[in-house]
Amino acid sequence: MQGFWSGKRVTVTGGAGFLGQHVVRRLRSYGAEVYVPRKRDYDLTTLDAALRCLLEHPCDMLIHAAAYYGGIGINVHEPGRLYYQNLVMGANLMEAARLAKVAKVVNIGTACSYPGYLEGHLREEDLWAGPCHASVVNYGLTKKMLAVQGLAYKKQYGLDSIHLILTNLYGPGDSYNPERSHVVAALIRKWVEAELARAPSIEVWGTGKPIREFLYVEDCADAIVLAAERYQDTAMPLNIGTGKGTSIRELVETINDLTGYAGTITWNTDKPDGAAMKVLDVSRMKAALDGWTPPTDLRQGLAKTIAWYRAHKAEADAKW
Repeated sequence: MQGFWSGKRVTVTGGAGFLGQHVVRRLRSYGAEVYVPRKRDYDLTTLDAALRCLLEHPCDMLIHAAAYYGGIGINVHEPGRLYYQNLVMGANLMEAARLAKVAKVVNIGTACSYPGYLEGHLREEDLWAGPCHASVVNYGLTKKMLAVQGLAYKKQYGLDSIHLILTNLYGPGDSYNPERSHVVAALIRKWVEAELARAPSIEVWGTGKPIREFLYVEDCADAIVLAAERYQDTAMPLNIGTGKGTSIRELVETINDLTGYAGTITWNTDKPDGAAMKVLDVSRMKAALDGWTPPTDLRQGLAKTIAWYRAHKAEADAKW
């Protein structure tokens, strides 16, 4: 990859965020010249600022990893902001990329965009088989629309772009703030704090039976950089994941083992489980990325993440 990226000018929105910082680090290690726009300089929710950013910092490739997102709290309390910021930021950047003649755009999407009723292994062809789940529609739909815009801009303007659909991420640099954290970060915080407080028990919602997929953030960054180089199909999004399902119970037991927590775990089965199984089908990813698969297994990734959280707890709890 070093030969491809050496001297390439790449703009990474969200390059200071959880995922973006790892993408930036990899690009720079391969010799790319990376620019990370900051909101204080360019408010990407306005077209003028998005275009000014790309004109003042010309690039060969734009990787759009910026997003306003979070857990259930954000979806419940800020659905309008969640919808508006993500929708207009994505639309503005695609239009600005066209006007600034950027060679290729890489849009970072989400598995939340898949139809809410679907279970099992989700294939890219299923993306338009139904509406997003009501709990995440305000975020999932805005990312889904980037795939539509990419195809429309390819047909009318010849702008090259790809759309990557990411599964659930975890790892160093994430937010552990309850309003912004997702399941892995939320569980790790709960376990570390229970250990510090010597709490006798920890409650977990549901039965633990649902199966989900978890991708270590550094592996995801590797996949994005590979796909940016090698994947060219604007018409077909590309899943990025492990293709391996893990039950919530197995996730909890692994975190429990790695933290060394000695108390008891109680399962509140009055709380809903959600879909029985949601895992991405990664057969297209393996073919497109020459057989690449994520090298970090769940236990190894969780161990690294727990160690990072313990060392940076105050920072991680306050982030975003």
